[in-house]
Amino acid sequence: MTKPEKKSKKIKKKLLHRYRLVILNEDTFEERLSLNLNRLNVFIIGTLSAIILIVFTTILIAFTPLKEYIPGYSSTSLKKKAVKLSSKTDSLQRVIDLNEKYFASIKQVLKGEVSTVQFDRDSIIQAAKLEASQIDLSPIKEDSLLRQKVDKEDKYNLFETATSRANFVLFPPASGTISQSYNSKTKHFAVDVVLAKDTPIKATADGTVIFAEWTAQTGFVIILEHSNGLISVYKHNASLTKAQGDLVKAGEVIATSGNTGELTTGPHLHFELWSDGYSVNPTNFIDFK
Repeated sequence: MTKPEKKSKKIKKKLLHRYRLVILNEDTFEERLSLNLNRLNVFIIGTLSAIILIVFTTILIAFTPLKEYIPGYSSTSLKKKAVKLSSKTDSLQRVIDLNEKYFASIKQVLKGEVSTVQFDRDSIIQAAKLEASQIDLSPIKEDSLLRQKVDKEDKYNLFETATSRANFVLFPPASGTISQSYNSKTKHFAVDVVLAKDTPIKATADGTVIFAEWTAQTGFVIILEHSNGLISVYKHNASLTKAQGDLVKAGEVIATSGNTGELTTGPHLHFELWSDGYSVNPTNFIDFK
């Protein structure tokens, strides 16, 4: 018999050599349990037990909430909250972008870069996106007829479309003589009130300042957004006492009259009134005398 064969036989003998495991009562030495084992059986049983334990632990971690307590695994509820917050953030960002475009388009209207008889929020934003040469502003026959019909229906309907507007009263921004009246045909969507320089200009109603800046053509301009879709515009001021984002009350001083800007010939107030994107004649609702 060769040496490798002897060695192989010796290993096999060790693996298959039988041992007896006896469990005795320590006090009486009574035999409670005995098992006949060999090294090969112990190795196989130990390996199978380890594999079963690993598989069971893996399944327990992968398919039960216990995995949340292991570093590196995130909570399912936290994931849902994160997805929900991400969706809300995206929606809020879209609203912010829309408002920024809306305010930018208002600036263009004030500077005279966009001029139409009627405006709404979507049309202003769309006009701000396009070049003037790309927009055909010439009215068609059907459009003119529709405009006339709407003007007749809404001429005296500024505060009668909802019961919540019944007690809505406009405060005169200033008292004086009207030098130029409202005229939609000439696109003068305002009234010009002659005033002494530095006359206090007051808010026509409760609202929020959405624009308060200097413009080359109309000087210091301030725009207020009120409830019921109403917007008031005050131009050619000498100075402004409110800033964008401020909350104002009806009758509160927001500016002083002046003669600023290129499109002016003397101290006066250029006052515009818009309802739901439509220009309205302020003298129908405010007494400037």
